Amino acid sequence: MHIHVATVEQPCKSGFYNDLLQLTCMNAAVRAVVRMGLYVGAKVYFIHEGYQGMVDGGENIEEASWESVSSMLQVGGTVIGSARCKEFRSHEGRLKAALNLVQQGITNLCVIGGDGSLTGANLFREEWSGLLAELVEQGSIEADAVSKYSALHIVGMVGSIDNDFCGTDMTIGTDSALHRIIEVVDAIMTTAQSHQRTFVLEVMGRHCGYLALVSALACGADWVLIPEMPPEDGWEDKMCQKLSTRSRGTRLNIIIVAEGAIDRHGKPITSGIVKDLVVKCLGFDTRVTILGHVQRGGTPSAFDRILASRMGVEAVLALLETTANTPACVVSLCGNQSVRLPLMECVQMVAWRCERGQEPLIRSTLPPTTRNTHTFDARSRVCFSAPQSNFNVAVLNVGAPAAGMNAAVRSAVRVGISEGHKMFAVSDGFEGFYKGQVGTISEIKWADVGGWTGQGGSLLGTKRTLPAKHVDKIAEQMREHNINALLIVGGFEAFLSLLELLTARGKYDEFCVPMVMVPATVSNNVPGSDLSIGADTALNAITATCDRIKQSASGTKRRVFIIETMGGYCGYLASVGGLAAGADAAYIFEEPFDIKDLQANVEHLTEKMKTSIQRGLVLRNENCNENYTTDFIYQLYSEEGRGVFDSRKNVLGHMQQGGAPSPFDRNFGTKISAKAMQWVTKKLVETFRHGRVFANTEDSCCLLGMRRRALVFQPVVQLKGETDFVHRIPKEQWWLKLRPLMKILAKYKTSYDVSDSGQLEHVVRNRPKESDASVAM
Repeated sequence: MHIHVATVEQPCKSGFYNDLLQLTCMNAAVRAVVRMGLYVGAKVYFIHEGYQGMVDGGENIEEASWESVSSMLQVGGTVIGSARCKEFRSHEGRLKAALNLVQQGITNLCVIGGDGSLTGANLFREEWSGLLAELVEQGSIEADAVSKYSALHIVGMVGSIDNDFCGTDMTIGTDSALHRIIEVVDAIMTTAQSHQRTFVLEVMGRHCGYLALVSALACGADWVLIPEMPPEDGWEDKMCQKLSTRSRGTRLNIIIVAEGAIDRHGKPITSGIVKDLVVKCLGFDTRVTILGHVQRGGTPSAFDRILASRMGVEAVLALLETTANTPACVVSLCGNQSVRLPLMECVQMVAWRCERGQEPLIRSTLPPTTRNTHTFDARSRVCFSAPQSNFNVAVLNVGAPAAGMNAAVRSAVRVGISEGHKMFAVSDGFEGFYKGQVGTISEIKWADVGGWTGQGGSLLGTKRTLPAKHVDKIAEQMREHNINALLIVGGFEAFLSLLELLTARGKYDEFCVPMVMVPATVSNNVPGSDLSIGADTALNAITATCDRIKQSASGTKRRVFIIETMGGYCGYLASVGGLAAGADAAYIFEEPFDIKDLQANVEHLTEKMKTSIQRGLVLRNENCNENYTTDFIYQLYSEEGRGVFDSRKNVLGHMQQGGAPSPFDRNFGTKISAKAMQWVTKKLVETFRHGRVFANTEDSCCLLGMRRRALVFQPVVQLKGETDFVHRIPKEQWWLKLRPLMKILAKYKTSYDVSDSGQLEHVVRNRPKESDASVAM
């Protein structure tokens, strides 16, 4: 099924508004709804100041144009305003709102807000026919308006930094809030290390501890307190004991407290209480930092821009398909897939856990928060008395460095130690493995990986060297150190390495051990995984740079920027980065183009520049075409745009591989590596026979990857058929379906395939157990 502008015979009118609190990425959703609405032939209206604007009407309801949402992606907050409205809670207020909508001919609403806002919207929809009848009786509208505007259609998008809505893995705004928290934590950690201090950080989350828990995972906090899981009685002594133990050889402690944290008796646990406890029991120099509303501000992250854009487009498609009998739905994200869920089912599925007198009950976002809690427990507990397994597990990095590798290694080491294994670190990948020099293969202990989560690059060292030429020496080292399992963190070279080691099993029994790979590469080109550790950090680097580059043209004449991104032959960074940065075009290897396409793009930009558009952005993947180089495209745009705009070029280079890992990559690396180590433990037990480990089946050499909605272990030999080895990319890549969105939002007249759009599902439907909130895109 394809939707074209011309296919909509009767243009519909849609209103869009934000309700309640402002988030850093609402504007991306506003932009997507407006432009997709115009694309399908609808009239789109802004409703300023949320429900208040709907009730007040007048200038608060304003028709939107394509240009009115230009240059919005990088702007925090919401340009159309947001406000609480007590009047809308009353019947009289909703009656006024209905009159204002009918006068504008609006019967489709796209709402962004929390569960209360969406519940109010659904009540408004259910009362709609009665409200119209009442308006007819009052003489406010004509009788034929009842049949003309007989149904009100509503689609919701969840905007909440707390990620506290049931039915979606991630809500709009959560990732940006995590960025703000981690930026503060990283800055605080340098101070804490310098002065040997303990810091207690209070983050938002009155009823939901998602921000606290995930930021604790991302920064390697020592203790976390959240409302969903009140600590057991005596938690004070346990926390102090852990902090006292950790203080040996460390220079800092981090404790993160959600603002709504409570104990088993419903008594609040505040940051001040925690500070006083640490000072009294341990005498540590302790400071409290309350982040407050800084978590809601700032520039939206790449993840949130993409999420909001995808949800905005999906919301318009959902409105087009609604009928009088269609329930109000909310656009959600499961894994990396868009889904539509009945709005009220989502609201009703929010779990109520306990009651504090007359105060609101505590809500629990059980699936994502619980999974994160298990990971935090496995990563953070020190098992001094854990039974030894007598298994030795080696961890190494292979390929180019990627932000988040260190978080993955740290998680593997600590979970492995918790499982009772002796962990070995291999420096410089397989090159260090086969050389076997002193220190290149050595035992790595709990304290050795302290503080690794927020470090960029690869602290172990990483090389692109493949093992095939040196399997004899590598086998010798595995025999000498009695290595019983391998965990490899890396990119395409790591995938090739596993295939070579699998082949070597026929000659060397030393490789007949469980082997697993965790994908980590900025290029996101590993077969068997939709996402790789490091790609999100690279996307944020690209997006931030594009924002600054576009800003540099502010106040100057019209200008187009040609930006070259990394990725080898994989166009993921150029395509998804282009969607996040609001690019006009992105040239990639997977989608061949010729001089006619280049000329068409230039002409399209020229037409846009003749209106109010001041800046253009074009991304080019480094290996998209050997002849149409960055210089060639720059010169072409410069020549053809003469008199209308001038051009500039920029090659981002290795900047995309550097920097501190994003919260997403820290969290993803931590959790996927923990899961990989649990698989290793299981395989070691299964394959231990007659005093030794012997694993020679295909399923003992796997890649752990994110596939649509689940984390899946896949034998690497089965992935050979899915791989283009010449260009080092998967034969099929899910993100290619996002490219039409970028073109539509850039005002191209193109077709959009909706065959893979979200379908209406029920919340009670069983989801794959491995679906995870942190690996959504």
